[in-house]
Amino acid sequence: MTWVKICGITNLEDALVAVDAGADAVGFVFYEKSPRHVTVEVAREICKKLPESVEKVGVFVGGTAEDASSVFHRVRLTTVQVYTGQTAEWLAWYQTEDIKLMFALPGDALKGEFFIQFGTTTKPITALLVDSGSATVPGGTGECFDWEGAKIGIWHLKTEVPVVVAGGLTPDNVAEAIMTLHPWGVDVASGVEARPGKKDPEKVRAFVRTVREADRKTG
Repeated sequence: MTWVKICGITNLEDALVAVDAGADAVGFVFYEKSPRHVTVEVAREICKKLPESVEKVGVFVGGTAEDASSVFHRVRLTTVQVYTGQTAEWLAWYQTEDIKLMFALPGDALKGEFFIQFGTTTKPITALLVDSGSATVPGGTGECFDWEGAKIGIWHLKTEVPVVVAGGLTPDNVAEAIMTLHPWGVDVASGVEARPGKKDPEKVRAFVRTVREADRKTG
């Protein structure tokens, strides 16, 4: 069954809608330049009211693992998702923490010849998130990357690590993304919003419902 994350949560109401809809995870963006940025205090209060079974994912852009560690423990997150070019530091930290870790990279980086190395670790990363965006706009663009162009690259990645697809997903196109890329998980933010930082409950429910319908079709 495809793992579903509703990202860009900024309030308890939206988090509870995501949980009620059947999402496996909710995401909190700690990147201050994002319109979906949430404070540590707000995220902590939301997490206190969520079931233990729901993954609580903190999204970080750049920064240090030490900074993320403080947020991780204060909010009581279960997973860290990071956009960074400095993977070695994060991997070293990850080995010492009881945490799940996802690295993010742009889907367009998977076109043609590519090579990704995360070093040698005793504990492999939890997943790799393939997103749209760039170094200056790391995700949250509302745009899809080139699925066809990245398809072979994602297929190769899936032999090594679970892959989560993000970037421009909506209730209208997520089934196509699943049929095309066969990811381990999908991640949505702007595609289920009424406005930046505020979810549309019907879109959230429709997104999760569509994913489950696609799961049944792909068997």
